[in-house]
Formats: sequence, structure tokens, C-alpha cells
Amino acid sequence: MAINRRNFMQQSAVWAAAFAAGTVPGVFRSAMAARENELNILCWEGYNSAQVLDPFRTAQNATVKAESLTNDPTMINRLRAGETNVWDLINVNNPWARKVMYPEGLIKPLDKATFEPFFANMLPGFEWPYRWCMSDDGSELLGMIQRFGPYSYVVNTDKISRETAEDTGWDLFNDPANKGKYGILESDDWNVFNICVIAGFDPFREHTDDEVAKFSETAKKVFGGAKLVGDIATMNQALIAGEIDFHMTGGTYSASPARADGYLNIRGITPKKGPMAGGKGGIAWIEVTSTVNNPELSPLAPKFLEYVQDPEVAHTVAFAEGTFNPVTQMGNSKCFDLFTKDELDAIQWDSLNEEMAGCVEYDIVPDYDKLLDLMTAAKREVSGG
Repeated sequence: MAINRRNFMQQSAVWAAAFAAGTVPGVFRSAMAARENELNILCWEGYNSAQVLDPFRTAQNATVKAESLTNDPTMINRLRAGETNVWDLINVNNPWARKVMYPEGLIKPLDKATFEPFFANMLPGFEWPYRWCMSDDGSELLGMIQRFGPYSYVVNTDKISRETAEDTGWDLFNDPANKGKYGILESDDWNVFNICVIAGFDPFREHTDDEVAKFSETAKKVFGGAKLVGDIATMNQALIAGEIDFHMTGGTYSASPARADGYLNIRGITPKKGPMAGGKGGIAWIEVTSTVNNPELSPLAPKFLEYVQDPEVAHTVAFAEGTFNPVTQMGNSKCFDLFTKDELDAIQWDSLNEEMAGCVEYDIVPDYDKLLDLMTAAKREVSGG
């Protein structure tokens, strides 16, 4: 259910003034007390699903509102703009809690005694103390992990074999013969990552003037060679129909709806080589869900984080409507055994470990704003807009 941002911002400003004056009106005292049965979640799609939220609403007799966005910086900027008074939980990709939100005072640590035991049932590689969940000094637990996956690009293996795609890597997008044969998924941050890699350098560091110029040139070439730009459904439909042979950005997350419908020729690819640390060619994401530094944080926030660790709920989160993803709780046999063969096929379980090993982890691009501006300008130039 979407939340009206203007109403919340107006309410937050009134509350802030009342707190500062020490004169919180009775109506607001009542509203604050009512937060015991109210939870607001800012998240990627899945956690806003009724399949996930309705059982929690019923069990807690609570009003739970969730707004889904598809861009981490936008969500974090909402908190910076004053919406820490609105949200109780924020669900974003792995580096933001440790590197940005906690240092800026936007989130609160979790109780380690409550949440550390859950890590014992997570998949290998996510054991306690998992780096992206912890503060820099390792003293604070900043969030809980659940969904994750490799995310580079997707091919129709009837047109380009998995082996060819993995071996060719990002040069698929540099080959003039592929002009008009691929699409681009609308995802600004990931497209910035991918254009850096296609240009031949690591996204997750400061870039030289020459690299910035190469980025701009590559962005024009990549967008100029695309047959279409669109959302996940558009990309999958075009792949299935044979309108395109491959698309960026993409992976398990974006290919899973088509695979769940039986189109196993639609496959996320992790290139075997690339310009990132260790010569890796893929990028993986891991979601971290944190409690917002809300002055009146709902007591339901930590309860919800416990709720989604339950094996059955974790399976529901993995296969909530929209896209389908592996979850760290699959390290628990009680969770893993709930997945059918078709569901495991949908999330490419057969190659998940191999692909994650071939990926660096999503990180922050230091000069992201500059590169985003250049990419946006390139899109406009090639579209004639």
C-alpha cells in the first residue's frame, strides 16, 4: 500500500515542532501510543506483498504499510529529507547500512542477543558476524539479511549459449554485430555499474578523467545499440518472443518470473572475467533490512525482522509475487525443504554457489552522481530527447 509522502512530511514537521517545544498535543500523544500497532516499511518489492504482510497484520492486530521503490539512493534520501519520523524499517542493498545510514544516524542497531542466533541457520558465507550487517568496528548489528543473488545480465540460451555468454562476458555489449539485439532494464544504479564494467574498469572506486570520458562514450554506444529500454516484464517478454537475445542489467532476480513460467532458456549470466577485484566479472546484491532511527520507532519493527526469519515466512519472501530470489535462510533444512524443484530451477539454484563466487558484492560508486548525469545525457542524446 503506498504512503502519501506529503501527508507524512506535514505530520512529521508538526511532531518535530511539538517535541522541540515540549508540548506534544493530546492527539499526537494518542498517535504515538498507537504506534504499538502500526508499522511502516520502505522496501524493495516483495516485502510489500500481502502474502508476506497479511499473516503479520493478523497475528499482531496491526496496521502495516509498505512502500516499494527500486532505487537505494532514493530511499535513503527520503530518510535524509526527514522521513525518519515516518518509517520503521528500511530494506536496501548491502553497503548502505554500514557505510552510509548508520554513520549518518539514519538507522538504529539491533539487539545482538535477539538476532545473532538466527545466523546459525543461514547459508554458508552468511555466518555471524556477517560483514555487511555489522558496523565498521564490529560492535553493532545494523540489520538482517535475507534475499540475495548474482546480477549482471540475462540471455536467451536458445540464441546465446550459457557457455558463450560466460566466456565472452561484457564484450557482448561491445560487439558491433550485436547492435539491435539487446535490451536495457531500467535501473539507474545498476546501469551505471554495468557501463563501467563494459568500459573496462571497476565501478566501485574513484575514476580518472580518462575513465569518465570512456564511460560517457560507452554509455552512448550501449544505449545507442539497444533495441528497447524497459522494465522486467518488458525484457522477459522480448526475450521469450525472440525480439532480443540478451539484456542488461539482470540476473536471477529479473529472469526468475520467466523461468517460473517454464522458460528455462531465459538465464541470468555471471561472466567469468571482468575488471573488478580478483578479475571477477559479476556483481551480487544482498539486501539488509534495518530499523530506522525513528524517535517513536514501532515496537513491531524488530518483531517483523524476527517474523521473516521463520522458515515458512522466508520461503514466502523468496517467492512473493513479482520476482523470486534465494534467501539466506535456505541454510536451514526446514526452509530449504519447502522449495520445490521448479522453484529451485526458477532461482538457478544449480549454479548459485558458482555464480556468487564469481561476483564482487554491490558497493557504493564514489562518483555516482557524475556518472549518472553522463549516462542520463547519453540516453537523451541517442533517443533524440
